Amino acid sequence: MQRRAILSGMAAAIMAPKAVWADTQFKVLVIGMPSKYHYEYVPVARESLERMARLHAFEVVWSHNAYVLDQDLKPFAAIMLLNTPTEDLSADHRAKFEAYVRAGGHVMVVHRAAIALPADSWPWYEKLVGRTVGVHPMLQTGVVTVVDKSFPATFGLPQRWIWSDEFYTTTNPHNVKITPVLNVDETSYDPTKIWPGQVVKGMGKDHPIAWYHSYEGARVFVTTLGHNVEMYRDPQYLSHLLGGLYWTATGRGRG
Repeated sequence: MQRRAILSGMAAAIMAPKAVWADTQFKVLVIGMPSKYHYEYVPVARESLERMARLHAFEVVWSHNAYVLDQDLKPFAAIMLLNTPTEDLSADHRAKFEAYVRAGGHVMVVHRAAIALPADSWPWYEKLVGRTVGVHPMLQTGVVTVVDKSFPATFGLPQRWIWSDEFYTTTNPHNVKITPVLNVDETSYDPTKIWPGQVVKGMGKDHPIAWYHSYEGARVFVTTLGHNVEMYRDPQYLSHLLGGLYWTATGRGRG
């Protein structure tokens, strides 16, 4: 017993200095609320993001519901809305999210979270996203092209990237200026392929699928990629997320 106590004490002493150096660079709140079409991703994305946080010395706080917005949000450098259906946010939680942004917070929006339903129900949020998402074609394989090589969310990607996703079509009713990071080449897939009874048109040569801008002083990064659960195991996609999150939380990394 005495020997065991000594060994335990030695282990604690060895570990103590490491804890001192384990300070995190920043803290991120990830809200990953499941929905009808986006729920399988939750445990996979959480594991991948928490591993990413350990590797890169930042802290992730994960929540699967909006009640986390009731707490003090000041410690968070950024909030990531990860496939969260924003129509499920109550008026009170929407107000608290807006207050976070206006108090100096920053936001990263991923895939389904870019959609505000019903349309014009939350114009403030549509302006924050920078684009309004309409109906979109089925998941297909296409060619994603890098528009801004200087932005961290592109650093791990080739200039032309074969990727399979729901390539959202968007409009700009609020005349928001964004800086595109990734486009999708509509000649590489069928932008009109849609479910029976629906109609969708392509956007042409200018079809951004990831972008950034500033909104009410907040850094906002949006990627509309991320539909399939397997994507949250893909190293290139995770590199894309990391680059966007790094810039959102710190404002650094642009070449």
